[in-house]
Amino acid sequence: MEVLMSNWSSVQSIPENYVLPPHKRTGKVTANSTGKEIPVIDFEKADCHDRDETIRQILKACQEIGLFQVVNHGVSKELMDDTMKLFKEFFSLPAEYKANFISKARDKGCILYTSSFVNHDDPNKKEIRYWRDCLVNKCNPLEDHLPFWPQTPTGYHEVVGTYSVEMRKFLMKVLDLISEGLGIEAGYFEGDLTREQLLSVNHHIPCPDPSVTLGHPEHRDPNLITAIHQCDVPGLQFFKDGQWIGVEPLPHAFVIIPGVQFRVISNGKFTSPKHRVVTHATEHRTTLGTFFIPSDVSTIEPAKSLVSPLSPLLYRSYVYRDFFNEWMKQVAEDDAVLDLYKIQD
Repeated sequence: MEVLMSNWSSVQSIPENYVLPPHKRTGKVTANSTGKEIPVIDFEKADCHDRDETIRQILKACQEIGLFQVVNHGVSKELMDDTMKLFKEFFSLPAEYKANFISKARDKGCILYTSSFVNHDDPNKKEIRYWRDCLVNKCNPLEDHLPFWPQTPTGYHEVVGTYSVEMRKFLMKVLDLISEGLGIEAGYFEGDLTREQLLSVNHHIPCPDPSVTLGHPEHRDPNLITAIHQCDVPGLQFFKDGQWIGVEPLPHAFVIIPGVQFRVISNGKFTSPKHRVVTHATEHRTTLGTFFIPSDVSTIEPAKSLVSPLSPLLYRSYVYRDFFNEWMKQVAEDDAVLDLYKIQD
């Protein structure tokens, strides 16, 4: 059976296969280094007279930083708390039960794993693991995937199912506001572009030495859009102006990160920041990420309304499956991924 970090009773030192090569380490950067310049947008104002201002704030954040936080988003605080509590309970369950969900098959409705990658900089191709367990639930259409979800803890289907439905409503609202701001036709993101919805739950146990490992590698999300529900323990960071900046965990807020795919659809108007997760020396950390992903055969291209003689086509069309496979090879750790499908003069 694969060993899950959440099964470990105590950790006094970091196992060798969790120690990153020196150039991948965080060094002195800690989870507590947070930035205050990250926009916090009140979505309640979008439903009244401040809709235009809300849209302006969203577009500015997507163009200048690449992410923002949302408060008063319509997903109830009680549901957020219940869902977070339930997943924390799941990771504390006996190893024998959790083993039922360990799988490497991408088509499973629920998958549990400890993350790893093959370090190609190492001549021996040593396997390096990141400091996390990850539980992935497929969520759309919900009725197709519920039979594969855990039955324990009690209420898993009801709570996580409701959370998934509410998150879909919320993210579609985000996409509607972005569409309106960019001048993209209504309904552009319905159907194939948001066909797949994943709920990815990362669980990080306390780490004896956060300076030599990571909870999640540097990367850019290849999907359409991501919403991250943080717990109260910091760890999420993004890269800007040559430094890593922490995203402060705000109570009952969501961090919104448009993916590389959105950079293409916006015809280069949106940026796509690298982000990562650092570990914490004394606290457990659990975060919930909701992802919108297109069908494998969806064609991703700049929205036609954003292409004109005055706004030249920057990116060629591609099938999402092919882009994802190319992204996986590079792990989106450098700027090259942004130029994979860029038109060259």
